[in-house]
Amino acid sequence: MFGFKFRGAAVVLLSLVAPLAAQPAALPVAPDAPAAPVSLAPPPAVPCASCEAEFDRKKTPRARPFPRPGNFPVLPTGAGYYSALDQLRGECLKGPPKYPYPRFGLIQPSFFDVDNFAYLDDPKNTEHDLFDPLKRIRLGENWLFTTGGDVRSRYENKYNARLGQRDNHYNLTRARVYGDLWYRDDFRVFVEGIGAWSQFQDLPRLPIDENKSDLLNAFVDVKVADLGGSPAYVRAGRQELLLGSQRLISTLDWANTRRTFQGVRGFRQTEKWDFDLFWVQPVAINPNRIDSVDNNQNFFGAWATHRPKKGHTIDAYYLLLDNTNRVTQQGIPRGNFTRHTVGGRYAGTEGNVLFDSETAFQFGEQNGRDVFAAMTTQGLGYNFKDAAWNPSVWAYYDYASGGRNGANTFNQLFPFGHYYLGWIDQVGRQNIHDLNFHLYLYPTKWLTVWTQFHSFWLADRHDALYNAAGNAIRRDATGRAGSHVGEEIDLTLNFHVSKHADVLTGYSHLFGGDFLKNTAGRLTAKDAGLFYLQMSYRW
Repeated sequence: MFGFKFRGAAVVLLSLVAPLAAQPAALPVAPDAPAAPVSLAPPPAVPCASCEAEFDRKKTPRARPFPRPGNFPVLPTGAGYYSALDQLRGECLKGPPKYPYPRFGLIQPSFFDVDNFAYLDDPKNTEHDLFDPLKRIRLGENWLFTTGGDVRSRYENKYNARLGQRDNHYNLTRARVYGDLWYRDDFRVFVEGIGAWSQFQDLPRLPIDENKSDLLNAFVDVKVADLGGSPAYVRAGRQELLLGSQRLISTLDWANTRRTFQGVRGFRQTEKWDFDLFWVQPVAINPNRIDSVDNNQNFFGAWATHRPKKGHTIDAYYLLLDNTNRVTQQGIPRGNFTRHTVGGRYAGTEGNVLFDSETAFQFGEQNGRDVFAAMTTQGLGYNFKDAAWNPSVWAYYDYASGGRNGANTFNQLFPFGHYYLGWIDQVGRQNIHDLNFHLYLYPTKWLTVWTQFHSFWLADRHDALYNAAGNAIRRDATGRAGSHVGEEIDLTLNFHVSKHADVLTGYSHLFGGDFLKNTAGRLTAKDAGLFYLQMSYRW
């Protein structure tokens, strides 16, 4: 176990007193001469080149709008109790609180992208908190510092874990602490440490389970242009990435360690547009040593997001992943490729109707073979905003191509797989058809009930079944095992205890279809289950 400590620094304000200007000697005046009139007007202002006006930091740092993921809920609004503690105290709020962290046990966006507590600068602000003194600390006229973090602990009980015939009961614990320092809006240093530990596992730990002491983010932002009040920045260093629906690029918050990269990113935000260009390398987790990058992978991207009107989002992107690692899984060559991904998304709300449409194509070369692969997801939903419990329903079809030699299997890149294709994590966005349905309910404003149903089929029965990490885990190269993977149900409950604390729990079960039954053996299973209970606290 380890801890993070921030040492407070005393801020000394030095007052400089300008010396009084020497007065000129009085001139002799004739006895009968009238007295000179005395002017009461202030002396003319003298420009002072060394003086610097205090910077208006109302929009600094600029909060990055959190892009809606797929099958998104419509959060409750209006007067009410937004946490269990509010209800216990009888504190009915007029609307959603301004506290910037999500009211949910998973925090998908990075700490550096959430609103940096700007509401605290409003003299009329009425929302106060124990940790307010840690936010927006003024260091002189032009420096601004904020710190915060979170801790969480999750118990997991997995039946037939990893589709094997062994159960796994264990605990995952994580702590994160960050420091965010700005000079005006010109320069930023952001550092975030992470400690992640796993206890009592019956099976070998996964790479995403443990990272005892490391840096999750450590970067510098420099403003390189100010274009019409919307600055452009260059970011260099270790940094998380989250773009669009997170089907292809995500921080992967379900993982105990989260996902991060190292490299350079340029970005600019306006009221209706976001632009991103980046070159990064994924960071390989080493539980016992300082993490380093995978030099055999280079990830390039250009991403544009347009918000034509409130509630609507359009994404367009080009991504290039070059991977020279040589990997074979289930007899399929998986590495040594160059993949170009071109795609787009249109999602949003129109009245009570919810919609989400995303399609991407891949081309390039893999192990000497030409690549052509694709994915598409089409979703339509409805929010019954006037009904009790504010229900939202979704119907989705997800498809990702497959192929027996791996070249035509869609590569899901760096996704939030756990969120989309069942919480048991045995299905990824590769070689799959998924017909799925979602229901959100809010019995109170502080309780989220989310149920899912998935029906999975292989896109190509000669290709493998890939899990949420993109690894090939089960295959019948003859195709005789069939293509029906099975059905999964997921029930998730989130109790928003206070603005800082959440309790997240749920149960999931995968009922194996013909493919899983026919490929099960002495050490492998046809079905699986998951129960989890997580407690989190952030400040």
